[in-house]
Amino acid sequence: MAAVFAALRVLLGLFFLLTGAAKLSDRLSADLHRHMQSQFVRFADVFPLKEFGYKPEAGRYLEAVGWIEVVAGLLLAVGPQLLQEISNFVLTVVMIGAIYTLLVLKEPVAMCAPATVCLGLLLLLNIRGRAAPAKPKFE
Repeated sequence: MAAVFAALRVLLGLFFLLTGAAKLSDRLSADLHRHMQSQFVRFADVFPLKEFGYKPEAGRYLEAVGWIEVVAGLLLAVGPQLLQEISNFVLTVVMIGAIYTLLVLKEPVAMCAPATVCLGLLLLLNIRGRAAPAKPKFE
């Protein structure tokens, strides 16, 4: 079972690495990068800290999220355990923010599905890592 969770961790980490890279550069997919640029203009308008007077510039917001996903995805996939746990937490916060943003923008539920699935998998990895150790059997 540990191998399944290790594979899930690596695949999820690589997924975030690629999605972050797509936000940072148009080399993977020019259309996707342009789409992300236009989406982050909308996302910046509903940024959670806007209520406190901070509204990020859309391009920098896209870049920041891209770098967070690249670094955290890489650490989740191949980093030492402590950095895997930290990156899992960081990516969990990013996915909660993504879901919040999509809900505030009143996007269809289908648009929330990828972020929700990713959040669920991150939480599964987190819970699995914190499970109580098996009790030894005495005969």
